[in-house]
Amino acid sequence: MTALPGTMVLVDVSEHIESLRHQGLLLAAAASAAGLSAPVPSCPEWDVRDLVRHVGGVHRWATGIVSAPGADLKGADLDEVVGTWPDDPDLLAWFGDGHAQLVSALAGADPDLECWTFLPAPSPLAMWSRRQAHETAMHRVDAELAAGVSSVSCPPELAVDGIDELLTCFVPRPRTRLRADPPRTLRVRCVDMAASWVVEISPDGVKTSVSDGEGDAGRESDADCEVSGAASDLYLALWNRRDLSGLVVRGDAAVLGNFREFVHVRW
Repeated sequence: MTALPGTMVLVDVSEHIESLRHQGLLLAAAASAAGLSAPVPSCPEWDVRDLVRHVGGVHRWATGIVSAPGADLKGADLDEVVGTWPDDPDLLAWFGDGHAQLVSALAGADPDLECWTFLPAPSPLAMWSRRQAHETAMHRVDAELAAGVSSVSCPPELAVDGIDELLTCFVPRPRTRLRADPPRTLRVRCVDMAASWVVEISPDGVKTSVSDGEGDAGRESDADCEVSGAASDLYLALWNRRDLSGLVVRGDAAVLGNFREFVHVRW
């Protein structure tokens, strides 16, 4: 896959689809182990039932957009997409069916598919495959935390790709609440992968630049704050699924604190 200028895509469409498939299976297994009434620590307003319903609904929404590009699902409510929500005994099977349908729809889609998208990507198919892979991976983490898994992680290539999606696609959107006056810069650097980003935060918005990470070690002085660590740990911390333990923060930690306070993706 060819990355857009200013992005770092290490995972191609077929790999995103395979990640989606695998992460969905892990999510279902963790949800079953936790039980539908278990609270989700990383989403305090949800129990596992809410989590499974949400992801199952999103999968059906994405399937509808990819499978019927002319359908007007841009602002559709999940209740409208799903119709009748399943009862608890049928919920995990319902989730599995929707997950399989999404994987099949993406795997069988025309590479030249034209449909609505909401993030920059080399193609609509690339955007939906990437977004659903990370949507499912992050909520798999939620389900594992609800099940009491002591140590959750993601493959480093997927983690780098997820950091990049957050920093280069989500955070620079005009709707982001992240601002700083005077302007501040945050460097995010992976120590186990050749990947680094500089997030420039101003009163007017956010701009992110990327590099392959080569030579970035020790350059934190040109950013107001640097956070570095393993890709998986950074991925989960920046998406607010874990604390900062194990990460190294240099410079003005308030810059990172500001990021974590105001970056909460709600589509």
